[in-house]
Amino acid sequence: MSTGVPVIDIGALRAGDPAALRVLAREIGVAARETGFFSVVNHGVPADLIAAVFAQSTAFFAQPPALKASVGIEHSPAYRGYARIGYEQFDEAHPPDAKESFDVGPDRNLWPDGLPGFRATLERYYDALLALTVAIHRPIALDLGVDEHFFAPSFDGAIAIARLLYYPPHPGTFDGTLHGSAPHTDYGNVTFLAQDDAGGLELRMRDGTWIAIDPMPGAFVCNIGDCLMRWSNDVYVSNLHRVVNRSGRARYSVAFFGDPAGGALVECLPACSSAARPPKYAPITYGEYLQQRLRAAYPLQAGLG
Repeated sequence: MSTGVPVIDIGALRAGDPAALRVLAREIGVAARETGFFSVVNHGVPADLIAAVFAQSTAFFAQPPALKASVGIEHSPAYRGYARIGYEQFDEAHPPDAKESFDVGPDRNLWPDGLPGFRATLERYYDALLALTVAIHRPIALDLGVDEHFFAPSFDGAIAIARLLYYPPHPGTFDGTLHGSAPHTDYGNVTFLAQDDAGGLELRMRDGTWIAIDPMPGAFVCNIGDCLMRWSNDVYVSNLHRVVNRSGRARYSVAFFGDPAGGALVECLPACSSAARPPKYAPITYGEYLQQRLRAAYPLQAGLG
């Protein structure tokens, strides 16, 4: 089944074979340089855990507005909790996104009442995806010319986010304005996305055209984020993508934003610069960088935290 992007088997992360890890590093490196997107299979996250997260997501978004509002993100200085349709806006050129979401971080979370297993399931999923995020940085590090464990300390105290997403059916023909998620790039290092079978995720190619990244059972779509692009001095590509729900029914997905710790220093890696290609960005901690980005995307919370 074609997904529109390369499909990479990442079983080498668990195999303990240095040669296989180097092969994986080359595969990821090619995709990271060309479009910044690829799908991963044989990732080790249990299928029943992924199914349980989708079941909990469906249950949560079906709750009365008052219950969802009780854990509204506007009450959280840590950007945790529920965001209603229209709350998030990546770009003033487009209307606010037609989606609902619920964010979970490593701490300071808001948990709804009356949903058995909701918290426990999301916490298990968060832990599994954070472990996968740390693991996939091993071949990434090798590809970028540093020790395979270079990035591990940067994820000690990571502020990664797991996000449940609900997109209502798009009303009528897409006219290029109202998106489920308007064109954007992600803030962090890598994102893992689990999709249902409704479709809707699209990637902008170098010629400006948009291609669909079709759902693939059991796979995660993985993409490079702005922070890793910065770390690599733009060797890697953090690419524009969007969501348009053309399915005529509800669409659910679960994103995991693999962000490093707030104190992690993001600066050009030695192998990614030269006299002909000097560092493009000044060093910055990830926490400082993230606050800049969040205040732009969530203007209603600019005074919080």
